[in-house]
Amino acid sequence: MKKIAVILSGCGNRDGSELQESLSLMLAIDRRGWQYQCFAPEGYFEVVPHVDVVDDEEEEGTLVDTEQRDIFVESARIARGNLLPLEQYSPNDYDALALPGGMGAARNLSTFAFDGPRMTVVDSVADAILETYRAKKPVVAMCIAPMVLAKVLGRYEVRLTLGPDDNQASEVARGFGAQVQACGPTDVCVDSEHKVLTTPAYMAASRISEIFAGAENMVAALEQMLGE
Repeated sequence: MKKIAVILSGCGNRDGSELQESLSLMLAIDRRGWQYQCFAPEGYFEVVPHVDVVDDEEEEGTLVDTEQRDIFVESARIARGNLLPLEQYSPNDYDALALPGGMGAARNLSTFAFDGPRMTVVDSVADAILETYRAKKPVVAMCIAPMVLAKVLGRYEVRLTLGPDDNQASEVARGFGAQVQACGPTDVCVDSEHKVLTTPAYMAASRISEIFAGAENMVAALEQMLGE
């Protein structure tokens, strides 16, 4: 039975792991009779409210909030409490490493949302990705999470997707050395040489059915890669 490690970054598309992407990924794994184990780094993040409001000038905006929450505690909401600290992850115990999307990848796992091309990646996240890569095991990612892979693995010229090829993220990823491939909502970019698989999810999709199809296609490609 294959075992997949999943790195979460909180709970919510604006400041954590995107729920629809996370659950679609887990479901695609489970449908194959595989197991998944969720991990998350420890630390605090600034909450971004998920309710849009209309102000006095009738312009749409987002509620301002300065609350801080714990990444690990929030991630446990998605994992139903079955969550381990990322420091406990070892590629020796798993067949692949997976990162669903959501802005938590750009705010909590890395600083891409704040620093763009000057971004850094949380040490435990970078270590997990590098250790998996060096163990010659697959790394898969969805939505904006491939940006984290670009920063960590760009030096190896890995190929990945961030959706349409006309966004700032693609330009930054290329600056790190990654090869960026344009993909549609349910497409999968497969880098067989480096064992990196990515799908655009909400970087290109507009419907939850496309999110599941993309996750299913990505895990199907992972299944083929692991069977080789």
